[in-house]
Amino acid sequence: MRLTPIFNLYFGHRQHLHVQYATQGDDIQKEQLRYLLETAQNTEIGRLYGFHEIKTYDDFTNRVPVIDYEGLKPYVDRMLRGENRLIWPSKIKWFAKSSGTTNDKSKFIPVSDECLKKCHYQGGFDVVATYFRNYPHNKFFGGKSLVLGGSHAINPLSRGISCGDLSAILLQNSSMLVNMLRVPPLRIAIMDEWEAKIKAIVKDTIHRNVVSLSGVPSWMMTLIKQILQESGAQNLCEVWPNLEAFFHGGISFDPYRQYYKELIPSEKMHYVEIYNASEGFFGMQDDPSKSDLLLMLDLGVFFEFMPLSELDKDNPELLPLWEIKAGENYALVLSSTNGLWRYLIGDTVKITSTSPVKFTISGRTKHFINAFGEELMVANAEKGISKACEATGSEVINYSVAPIFMSDKRRGCHQWLIEFEKMPANLDVFADILDKALQEVNSDYEAKRYKGIFLDRLEVIVAKPHLFDDWLREKGKLGGQHKIPRLSNDRILMEELLKMNK
Repeated sequence: MRLTPIFNLYFGHRQHLHVQYATQGDDIQKEQLRYLLETAQNTEIGRLYGFHEIKTYDDFTNRVPVIDYEGLKPYVDRMLRGENRLIWPSKIKWFAKSSGTTNDKSKFIPVSDECLKKCHYQGGFDVVATYFRNYPHNKFFGGKSLVLGGSHAINPLSRGISCGDLSAILLQNSSMLVNMLRVPPLRIAIMDEWEAKIKAIVKDTIHRNVVSLSGVPSWMMTLIKQILQESGAQNLCEVWPNLEAFFHGGISFDPYRQYYKELIPSEKMHYVEIYNASEGFFGMQDDPSKSDLLLMLDLGVFFEFMPLSELDKDNPELLPLWEIKAGENYALVLSSTNGLWRYLIGDTVKITSTSPVKFTISGRTKHFINAFGEELMVANAEKGISKACEATGSEVINYSVAPIFMSDKRRGCHQWLIEFEKMPANLDVFADILDKALQEVNSDYEAKRYKGIFLDRLEVIVAKPHLFDDWLREKGKLGGQHKIPRLSNDRILMEELLKMNK
């Protein structure tokens, strides 16, 4: 008996609701806001801002300020010591530990039971529902799903509270059914020593019938290389012949796309991007023919959008869903069942459609280069790298970019430190193509490059093998969801990396 038609019926309800996003999105979002305010009205923050008196979106914006992590941190510190009902009525038992980017300071994002169930797990369910809609003849439940995640540890400040990577929290709280379909077992999945974990995963999964992968593209590639080395196989299809899907997120897939096609040379292989952050599940690629993501409107999150021109203002103006425009970049602000209220999460998105709302992740509010007025975003850099790799037949593992500032002896430029899996035959040709591609996708960069008046052509430095992994290891951030900052507006990170590259 074929189970796929039965699962299609099971997923039909959510598939239908996704269609309603296009026509009822505004009402769905207003209902999310009403639910959040009503649920949290008797918390400390609810009483502070009079949630019970808020009737409209305008009331909400007039009473509740926009905050970043520094505004949230006093509440987090108290919750880590065991205080309850501060920002959300239920006890917060889990905190997702962020990567901390360029320094050793970590952020701890509260993860409530409601957010786990109504947002993260519902989002995962919706991804599978959409996968079944797009690929009705799949064999997704015919084997195991390999999930590559992080680790977690008990919080020493208060009994019953744990901190760790979001992926580890999700694995720890997964249902028995999900755990039956997933590999490796939990004791391996949440190991905190990355290199030992990789070896254990290889040993546990190499002879399994793995049909899908989930994780960050860069870290998954590390695992795949170990699988191939251990098995002696030429590609992953020889190890897992029924492999059909990779659900990826965390970083752009574009620089890795060609390399994955070589590692997994199968026409039945499908790649699905998801946007599952520490703060919640926000988007998924619902149309395989397009790269943008569908904004998930009914998972207990109310979204607001900050025009980039409003960043760093004391009283920034935000836009609700019903006022945003396609083609514009916004910083994402959210209120959610985690007890986050008008929280600036640090990601920027470019709206591609408003009915339904779809978007691409364009970068980070702090990860861009604007040293010369060029406003280079991560999305620009990813497109440029992808085009240069395609044109030269090269493959990039990792990279980071920083400005070289103007002096009395030279004009400024961008310095790219790139670790290649496959080197281009001519590095100058690669740099030329990359530079021209950036001008094509960013008019401000193009203007600054015009006749080299303000900016010289970018400079490419080849990183030695494993440089970026070595840097992450030195910072205690190897593995899990930790990522190298792609773009920096100063040279602090670049100088650290160049020193290690000698």
